[in-house]
Amino acid sequence: MSVRELLNQFGDTVVVKGRVSRELELTKILFKEKTRPVLFENLDGYRAVGNLWSTRERIAQAMGVTPAELTKNMMRAMDSPSPPQEVENAPFDKNVLTDFDLRESAIPKFYPTDGGRFITAGVVVAEHDGVRNMSYHRLMLVGENKFAMRVVPRHLYALHKRALTDGKDLKIAVAVGLCPSIMLAAATNLEFGKDELTVANSLRQLCLNEPVCVRKTKNGLLVPAFAEYVFEGRVTKEEHDEGPFVDITGTVDPVRKQPVVEIDRVYHRDDAVFQMILPGANEHYLMMGMPREPVIQRAVGLAVPEVHSARLTEGGCCWLHGVVSITKQKEGDGINAIMAALGAHPSMKMVTVVDGDIDVFDDADVEWAVATRFQGHKGLVVIENARGSSLDPSADETTTKVGIDATKPVGGEGFERVKPG
Repeated sequence: MSVRELLNQFGDTVVVKGRVSRELELTKILFKEKTRPVLFENLDGYRAVGNLWSTRERIAQAMGVTPAELTKNMMRAMDSPSPPQEVENAPFDKNVLTDFDLRESAIPKFYPTDGGRFITAGVVVAEHDGVRNMSYHRLMLVGENKFAMRVVPRHLYALHKRALTDGKDLKIAVAVGLCPSIMLAAATNLEFGKDELTVANSLRQLCLNEPVCVRKTKNGLLVPAFAEYVFEGRVTKEEHDEGPFVDITGTVDPVRKQPVVEIDRVYHRDDAVFQMILPGANEHYLMMGMPREPVIQRAVGLAVPEVHSARLTEGGCCWLHGVVSITKQKEGDGINAIMAALGAHPSMKMVTVVDGDIDVFDDADVEWAVATRFQGHKGLVVIENARGSSLDPSADETTTKVGIDATKPVGGEGFERVKPG
């Protein structure tokens, strides 16, 4: 399904018909409509969309499930990955460009502090020596066919180093304009060598009973067949300054030397829509944080008998603060849940544990539980000198983590809300 077809399904899409500059002007509009998709019909001559997956409800709706069901299906998909379906033709086959200048494209500059124009919704597919990886990487435009790509020391970094050792560039394809099954899977934490595309396929099968379709590009990589754009290229040994960039917390990430990507070929659909994720806003939070929630829920489920839901909160950038709901069987279950949750997502620095009657997706409900079921001298856990998130501007080399046990005592009375009628 194309992005335009998806937008037609949603009843809250904002359509901007007049010309909008791809440098800074679009950001004001996206900020104003934080949770509504915005379709730009003329972003300096191109069609583009932002805020597409900016609410849990819209993501779940596109997958045909509730937010809580989506988390459970993500856990199941990680346990039972399955190969995607390869197809011989894709909509992007209709437009294959080898003569192009990416400076004349929809790629935007979001903030005055940004070091340039960035692809932010790009899912990078890479393969070397039989190992395939799919992950998010921001790409800063530095020439007519070149990007500086932010690569942290994880799986793509390892593949790039292996390719360089073999005297080769690392073949990649950057897919833009994708469904939630692929975007969520691309942000999961799997063991090296496990293929995120197989998790995406299982997730889509579990939710929609249909496969993720992939198409082989000229360089031999399998990429999502229904992408709006595919940028095929190579990660080279060259390096270039990358940044500054506004990261998930809304603060500025510094300049670093990063690998240069050379793009050899651009594919796109007819009437393609370029997807953008506004840095430091809801869609950035959800696409980065939601894939961590099943990991947290599973870890807590190993520590206590019954866990219901886990959520990384938007107020904590879906990265630094979390909430978990459990059913206690013994005193101490709440504290054990805190320890398990913090261990499962090392970047989290505060987690609140609540009972199963509390809706973890409702901030007021969670705060009510803290107000009526928590006492600091009993339920507060403080852990100093722990490894935290490099994205937290308040942390130095280590961070202090906090857990709040806002569960009622086992068998305790007087903690239930009175219901009308």
